[in-house]
Amino acid sequence: MSATPQTAILDNRFARELPEMAVAWQAEPAPVPRLLILNEPLAAELGLDPTWLRSPDGMGLLVGTAIPDGATPVAQAYSGHQFGGFVPRLGDGRALLLGEFSGPGGRERDLHLKGSGRTPFARGGDGLAVVGPMLREYLVSEAMHALGIPTTRSLAVVATGRAVARETRLPGAVLARVAGSHLRVGSFEYAAQYCRAADDLDLLRRLADHAIDRHHPDAAAAENRYLALYQAVITVQARLLAQWMLVGFVHGVMNTDNMTISGETIDYGPCAFMDSYHPATVFSSIDHGGRYAYGNQPAVAQWNLARFGETLLPLIADDDQEAVALATESLGRFGGQFDDAWLAGMRTKLGLASDIDVTTIRPLFDDLLTLLQQNSFDYTTTFRHLAQVLRGTDRPLPAGIDAWLPRWRALHPDPEAMDRVNPLYIPRNHLVEEALAAATDGDLQPLQQLADILAAPYDERAGLDRYAAPAPPEFGHYRTFCGT
Repeated sequence: MSATPQTAILDNRFARELPEMAVAWQAEPAPVPRLLILNEPLAAELGLDPTWLRSPDGMGLLVGTAIPDGATPVAQAYSGHQFGGFVPRLGDGRALLLGEFSGPGGRERDLHLKGSGRTPFARGGDGLAVVGPMLREYLVSEAMHALGIPTTRSLAVVATGRAVARETRLPGAVLARVAGSHLRVGSFEYAAQYCRAADDLDLLRRLADHAIDRHHPDAAAAENRYLALYQAVITVQARLLAQWMLVGFVHGVMNTDNMTISGETIDYGPCAFMDSYHPATVFSSIDHGGRYAYGNQPAVAQWNLARFGETLLPLIADDDQEAVALATESLGRFGGQFDDAWLAGMRTKLGLASDIDVTTIRPLFDDLLTLLQQNSFDYTTTFRHLAQVLRGTDRPLPAGIDAWLPRWRALHPDPEAMDRVNPLYIPRNHLVEEALAAATDGDLQPLQQLADILAAPYDERAGLDRYAAPAPPEFGHYRTFCGT
């Protein structure tokens, strides 16, 4: 397909610079493609004409069967620790990197497909995806973006017209998503074992330089650029995890192949937003031991970053002991960086002035969360209700909070500031399931309405009370699935 003003130009930088980690591949044909949802604002950012994307040629790009000149679709290779166990060869089993957009200031963004068919990394799977999980990723990733949390973005979901065998036969779909890159901790794990086998650090060094150039360019000027890369990734992940915790987000499958070097949230499989506050909250149907429970996420992130550091040791220093000491000291900063970001975020959520020393009022935050846990109170709703209490509106609050309120009021919280950072509308599990069920049956209106509401999470609008309400009791034991 020739590049036109409507298609934008895709580079093949990853495939060109890291061929050992890229297998050239083609998407499977979509028998009867049908556009289910299109992110028109994101399309405009990428220089893509939404009208063209709705055409047969445009949908060909979105399912990977029509490739612009210069692009090289590839399945990316990576390894990963999955639930703590190392898997040396994972890779894009049902996905393709079509190429990279180049935007203002030279900013690169990947165009990546999920559900485009089997690749050499499929490990026995069919390489396909179904409508529900792909629309789920669209809804949740775009909600995360609206909340200001770094994330991969969803450009479109296209139904393929192919039935896919799962527990039953379900309609197939392809998700087109956009990211700063799809470099993961697992990418470095793959390169590190490749280099050990070859007794040559060339690939690992090229991968690290690629990551520095794309995501952490300040590291290039550091005395030890690879240690600086490690420190930069630790920092962005500490901030990301704090943002997850502040909105009650549970990723559900925090394997090392699902942790990005850019600091973006990636792979919305068994994810969900917590309703009633409890640190042990788990939604994933496969997380039987609670490894990736809400309250465990910061510790798991630090564990994943330790695995990342291990891959960089040969680049950080020639002497093994020196490399380990430098990496260990850097990783030790994660906890403090996470705490700083979380405490600052909680101060903002409670409407407190920025000049208040958060370390002195941490007990105020901890005591509120204890009250929420003891009363199984809705996490998201509580902060909006507290702002209403400041305005003199009678709102339901956890039992025992009367003794806590004067301590908080004494700090002069600002309800308007609270409403600017505490969402009213999040992808509540019952609403997401309702929209996905309707879409799977062919009714896209609930999906589009929910997407529109989630695009402005802080702005209260008339007639949308049910979208701000906590889940009904039957969702107390809600479980999510990977959707593979």
